[in-house]
Amino acid sequence: MSDTHETGKPPTWVRQVVDFGALAAFAAVYVFFRYVKGLPGSEALVQATWGLVAGSAVAIAVGLLVEKRLALMPLLVGGFALVFGVLTLVFQDDLFVKLKVTVLNASLAVALLGGVWLKKEPLKALLGSVIPVNDRAWRILTIRYGFYFAAVAIVNELVRSEALVGWAAARMGMADIDPADVWVSFRGVLWIASSAFGLANVPLIMKNLVSDAPVDATAPARPDTAP
Repeated sequence: MSDTHETGKPPTWVRQVVDFGALAAFAAVYVFFRYVKGLPGSEALVQATWGLVAGSAVAIAVGLLVEKRLALMPLLVGGFALVFGVLTLVFQDDLFVKLKVTVLNASLAVALLGGVWLKKEPLKALLGSVIPVNDRAWRILTIRYGFYFAAVAIVNELVRSEALVGWAAARMGMADIDPADVWVSFRGVLWIASSAFGLANVPLIMKNLVSDAPVDATAPARPDTAP
């Protein structure tokens, strides 16, 4: 009998679709319009936002209908992606899809670090059902992820600046590089960094478990998977 039937949970690939479907759709559409259709990077980025909006909507629907969950974090990320995606399409301006990363991560950083200052546990409220650890571990994870999200917001502001990218590219002898290509590449790197950061916290999680319940140890790495 499969693990799915034994645990009553959907197969792992369903969670992957929910968490990474929008990003995969966004990247695929961008590559198509940028390198197959030959559109400039900014125009391809706007077109790729259709993939982001559709992928985010499907991910939320799958999470609700198949996984029987409407968890706060996936809903928050998907909601931001939909709002900023729609703004991008309405105004035909890739600024909004880029700005989404800054606003989402800055908001998470303020919420987490502000929660610690107020002696609250906001990360536990967001992810407590998948990471059964003690209060000490929650506090450490909250601080770590608060600073991580703040760093992502700052770096995104640097990478999305066409003037800064142009200046840096010129000094590296790559003056003809398209800033949109740089930003999309950054999103790929950020996905890897997010996963690596989540895995780096696994030892802390495993040392501070408070139950024998199954642990999705990389769950904290999932908040920022949509572009």
